[in-house]
Amino acid sequence: MLLLLALRSGLAHSRAQALRFTHTAGGKNSIQWKHAIQRRWKSSVVSETIAPSRAAVGSVPNSAADRIVGRWLLACSGMVAGAVILGGVTRLTESGLSMVDWHLVKEMKPPGSREEWEAEFQKYQQFPEFKILNRDMTLNEFKFIWYMEYSHRMWGRAVGLAYILPTIYFWRKGWFNRGMKGRVLGLCGFVFFQGLLGWYMVKSGLEEKPDSYDVPRVSQYRLAAHLGSALVLYCASLWTGLSLLLPKHKMPETMQLLKLRKFTHWTTGLVFLTALSGAFVAGLDAGLVYNSFPKMGERWIPDDLLAFSPKLKNIFENPTTVQFDHRILGISAVAAVTGLYYYSRKVPLPRRARLAVNSLIAVAYLQVTLGICTLLLYVPTPLAATHQSGSLALLSMAIWLMNELRRLPK
Repeated sequence: MLLLLALRSGLAHSRAQALRFTHTAGGKNSIQWKHAIQRRWKSSVVSETIAPSRAAVGSVPNSAADRIVGRWLLACSGMVAGAVILGGVTRLTESGLSMVDWHLVKEMKPPGSREEWEAEFQKYQQFPEFKILNRDMTLNEFKFIWYMEYSHRMWGRAVGLAYILPTIYFWRKGWFNRGMKGRVLGLCGFVFFQGLLGWYMVKSGLEEKPDSYDVPRVSQYRLAAHLGSALVLYCASLWTGLSLLLPKHKMPETMQLLKLRKFTHWTTGLVFLTALSGAFVAGLDAGLVYNSFPKMGERWIPDDLLAFSPKLKNIFENPTTVQFDHRILGISAVAAVTGLYYYSRKVPLPRRARLAVNSLIAVAYLQVTLGICTLLLYVPTPLAATHQSGSLALLSMAIWLMNELRRLPK
């Protein structure tokens, strides 16, 4: 603005000097010079006035840009949720070790001829899963598990493109402020890290373990890291998208609201931890050791709860302890959501926040019901996949409620 004022005053001074010159020159030439200067002055003023408006035409208002970016991030979080669900089904169908190498571009084209399929099958036959578990597998059965893993990997590539390409476009358009630039760079970096972590996980199931009598499977530690990073990516994308799309509520900062906000944060953390513990249950097939509820067999606390030595090892490697911990965490999460619901009734909340609370408790009880049914029915694939999807739905409701209760910026 200061530069524009200085430019305008300079033009006015130049015009005045030129007019004085024409008065002193006199005659017909002076009149022609006067008209020429006036036309030049008018055209320069008009161009100054129009230039900002032309620039504005090529840009998008901040509110509209925020809505577009917010919807994009919600779509990205939905694609991450799809990857998590598809990965769970891949694990449940024991398909994750069917593709024994990793190429970013080469493997995007599946085998076309019978000879190519035979070559792919022969590569699989060199690894422990075929030698120990699937020696009688036919080529058609191999094609099924191969396509399951292929679908998961291709979906992961689609997720990467869904983050990276719009990021480049929005960045060039200038729709990101300084804080948002850091966030989207972090999200894109996390997508890349997630892909590397997925292959690192698969490699653990392809290694020969001559001293082990266990069935070939991926490391439960790497599986938990892979799931955990996907959940972090999902939560970050969902939170940022909701923050851009949903207007903040102007609620009085009472002590009750502060306690409710803190209660919601702790409950969301517990829900996240419960979902993460499910990776250890899946990695160790711990859902198949005690298929009874509420007791584990005939006892509340099973005898082999601390069978491994050292004791700390049981938490992550003993299937009985892993299932026990998942039960405790799940029950604790439902109890926390129930307490949160009843406490929220004491706090005057906007309609949208109240809907989030009601949705959270409804999904929590649906999720625990799915978990119990999955256990009692010996982990059927459709029901187990629904239970895994329910953990994402519950986490989504908790993130939504946190977003509704977020503090207004000062």
